[in-house]
Amino acid sequence: MVTAAAQDVKIEGKNIKLSNLDKLIWPEGLTKAHLIKYYTDIAPYLLPYIKDRPLVMKRYPNGIEGDFFYQKECPDYAPEWLKTIPIRHSDKVVNYITCEDIATLVWLANQGCIEIHAWLSKLNQIEYPDIAILDLDPGEQASFQHVLEVALVIKKVLDHLKLRGYPKTSGATGIHIFIPLRPVFSFGQVTKAMGLIAKAVADTFSEKATIERTVAKRDPQKVYVDYLQNTRGKSMAWTYGLRPLPGAPVSTPVMWEEIEKFSFLPGDFNLHTIFKRLKYFGDLHRDLCQNPQDISRVLKLV
Repeated sequence: MVTAAAQDVKIEGKNIKLSNLDKLIWPEGLTKAHLIKYYTDIAPYLLPYIKDRPLVMKRYPNGIEGDFFYQKECPDYAPEWLKTIPIRHSDKVVNYITCEDIATLVWLANQGCIEIHAWLSKLNQIEYPDIAILDLDPGEQASFQHVLEVALVIKKVLDHLKLRGYPKTSGATGIHIFIPLRPVFSFGQVTKAMGLIAKAVADTFSEKATIERTVAKRDPQKVYVDYLQNTRGKSMAWTYGLRPLPGAPVSTPVMWEEIEKFSFLPGDFNLHTIFKRLKYFGDLHRDLCQNPQDISRVLKLV
């Protein structure tokens, strides 16, 4: 691992100047050098998921205890070899970074980008997501077991609709459920379909699930089933991405059987443990993008 304060490296023929490598990122002693090494090592697993997707950087220039900011626009000082895609929004065009190689991943990490957020659609079908998401966010008084219980109700609804969901830890206190799609449905259609599923879950399991959008009106003992993350322009903390929390947790694929057994806690999967899990189980989401699904039936119910 690189330990000098700064170093010039060449990765895949691309020159990168690494800086402030001894800067503390996590208070338990993990530095920017650890951050860069993690993303270098996880690249074979992470890159297939974020390839061809517009990215948003969540940057922590002074570590997780300092201020952070989101950055959509590729900065002017970025190297010429960095790939971008212009996407029009209502009031402007944003040049998003795309990541197809280790060099770009290392450059992102060197910017203090702990979280790598990606769109749910790809460059060749930017208006048509190939993944939908249901994001389970527990209230302050809801336990992680409550989150897992709500996830299992979602699985039952998905099973009834003959849809397959791929669960992963958010890396914080929640669960994300990815649903691979044929990229023929608009963001609006996908949001409506996921909204129907979320409402069915909240109606079926009203004692522990809610779709109340306003935080002040939301019961803190319930789990918020967020389907609005499917809106155009939203981006998600992606699979195998680090999170800016103590212990350096990683957003990690899990099996439904693990959820059924309540056999893990969010902090179990982190920078120190993820590679042992990958060695034992492999990538649990490896067929995610090979199983696109049709939500026409759900849209008819809407």
